Amino acid sequence: MTFAVPDSVRPVRDAVHAFLTERVEPLEPMLHERPEALRELQEQAKKEGLWALGHPRELGGGGLGFLDYVYVNEVQGRSEYGQLALGTFTLQDSLMLHEHASQEQRERYLEPLVRGDIWPSFAMTEPTVSSSDPTQLRTAAVLDGDEWVINGHKWFTTGASHAAYTTVMCRTEDSSTPPHLAFSMILVPTDTPGYRIVRETPVLGLSGAHCEVRYEDVRVPASNLLGPRGQGFVIAQKRLGPGRIFHCMRWLGQAQRAFDLMCARLHTRTAFGEPLAKKQLMRQHVFDSYAEIQAARLLTLQAAHAVDAGSDARVEIGAIKVVGARMLHNVIDRAIQVYGAAGLTPDTPLERMYRHARTGRIYDGPDEVHIDSVGRRVLGAYASGGTWDFAG
Repeated sequence: MTFAVPDSVRPVRDAVHAFLTERVEPLEPMLHERPEALRELQEQAKKEGLWALGHPRELGGGGLGFLDYVYVNEVQGRSEYGQLALGTFTLQDSLMLHEHASQEQRERYLEPLVRGDIWPSFAMTEPTVSSSDPTQLRTAAVLDGDEWVINGHKWFTTGASHAAYTTVMCRTEDSSTPPHLAFSMILVPTDTPGYRIVRETPVLGLSGAHCEVRYEDVRVPASNLLGPRGQGFVIAQKRLGPGRIFHCMRWLGQAQRAFDLMCARLHTRTAFGEPLAKKQLMRQHVFDSYAEIQAARLLTLQAAHAVDAGSDARVEIGAIKVVGARMLHNVIDRAIQVYGAAGLTPDTPLERMYRHARTGRIYDGPDEVHIDSVGRRVLGAYASGGTWDFAG
């Protein structure tokens, strides 16, 4: 196992890095308000062979394997708009559909998804229950003839206001069914009667299309069931595992960008007659950030290698989700400290990056859930008379 970027991946990784730094990052201040600018970037990515790199080739994507795409995702993550500009923001959903969708579902959703013609959304979290225990979810679907009738309340359905459909996790089985076999995934077009977006919920002052949605007697065909009935949690876990690795690699890209900004600032800013780079406390920020980025990177790549080898890597993924989110927050925080008052303003990307970083400790499972899960699994090895092999 090597952590170096493979020679076969280096050219496309370098091309993505150039696309991000030369075209996406300079346009960031306008991309949220000018969708036509984002569409232009998407067209450029398609023309230059950088579109949908992680999607399977048979779906119209770039066909990069999982592990190769992990290295590309690292530089794509420098900007929150990287996924959107390069057509990979749909990857988790397209892979989920590729494995579980019927032929009808593939034609209606999967093919246009990879082309970027439509947006997906995914509904799991609910405002009235602790989603760290998803067996409590209350949104339910009842089969009435050849239709599912869905009632419930979801929020943080990211992208629902732009999406063509939402994949809804809902209870489809009665109370006698074991909780982890009682839920299913159902595809719901967002223009279905009874599908009502209550609001786009700002997150730490940022608008990110995180929608609160009510399902009020929503009727969809029985054929909209995604995968086998009662297998919602199995499908969700397959979606979330690789997705968490993608998150962590993108966080590394964000951290690298913050690190670059911090180091450049230390050389260009002077105080008390010398550059900040001469100050020992400032060098402490560099050391701590370097060590945390490198540690998180190696942990993440180890988890990616484990997944690529066929492991579910539950311990490795749980660890990187916590370590990666903390690392990102800490590195950006130090960069802001180096910039001083300027770091608190939109004059640098740091203040927006900082707010996004804080959400990483909650979405896709709060830190506490992952910490508890990792501790339980490691201790389980000792309970059965074994030890934990850090060498894999």
